[in-house]
Amino acid sequence: MPSAREMRLRIRSVKNISQVTRALQAVSASKVRKAVQAVTATRAYAEQAWKVLIHLYEQPGHNSLHPLLRERENPRNILVVIITGDRGLAGAYNTNILKHTLQYFKDKTQQVSYIAVGRKGRDLLLRRRKDVIADFSNLPAAPAFSDVSAIGKLAVDDFLAGKYDEVFLAYTDFVNMISQKPVIRRLLPFELDSDKQVMQGLGQSRIHAAFTYEPEMEELLGYVIPRFTALQVYQAILESIASEHAARMVAMRNATDNAVELSGLLQLEYNKVRQQSITNDMLDIAGGAEALAKSAG
Repeated sequence: MPSAREMRLRIRSVKNISQVTRALQAVSASKVRKAVQAVTATRAYAEQAWKVLIHLYEQPGHNSLHPLLRERENPRNILVVIITGDRGLAGAYNTNILKHTLQYFKDKTQQVSYIAVGRKGRDLLLRRRKDVIADFSNLPAAPAFSDVSAIGKLAVDDFLAGKYDEVFLAYTDFVNMISQKPVIRRLLPFELDSDKQVMQGLGQSRIHAAFTYEPEMEELLGYVIPRFTALQVYQAILESIASEHAARMVAMRNATDNAVELSGLLQLEYNKVRQQSITNDMLDIAGGAEALAKSAG
């Protein structure tokens, strides 16, 4: 059985850990509120941009309007933009999206390459010997569109150059503070089947609307589609950041609760050890006094 001194050191260590996890929980709670505000602020614009893209896709002969709308026969190369965090201590947040993504593409016969957004995803992909063509780490805590537009531009440029026939986006959708859902959807070429999923994520139902384009629609496509593709990446990053902070807050709260519980159990053990030590000392004193009394008699 450990000594009383060892028990005291163990209790002190657990209490110090609980103080750290409680502080991390408070920091994450503050950050997740700001992240949710950022997600909410961009959803309205993302919804309207998505409606415009749906309208363009539904035009007769949309495959010939722009290369980003054109389906390619027998796709051979796939690019996946996967979004994770730069840090751990967020429960299963990073491993969930990675496992979900690898499982999704496990049976694909095409060559799959990755753009890793976040250091954790990059490290895990490299550890599994996956083809990582680019790495975007250490993004600002509250990124602006200009901070991440290069990610969407890289995906668009490689798709237009013919390096990849399909581009997918893998991220964690923020549902609420205790629920975050891994999501994979095709980014390029645009597919109408993902309309329902995306609009549900934005909290809206699909709405058909009439649009008037100035200048002509064909002239706008070269600007609208690449920019909205980058906007989808930006929205996914905001969703992932909110999910990461929420997951970290829950993980740190659980860790704090466990540390408090463990500290209480260790305190009980310490009391038992201390009581046993006091009992032994009293028995020694009583035995010594009895021995002295016998020797004096």
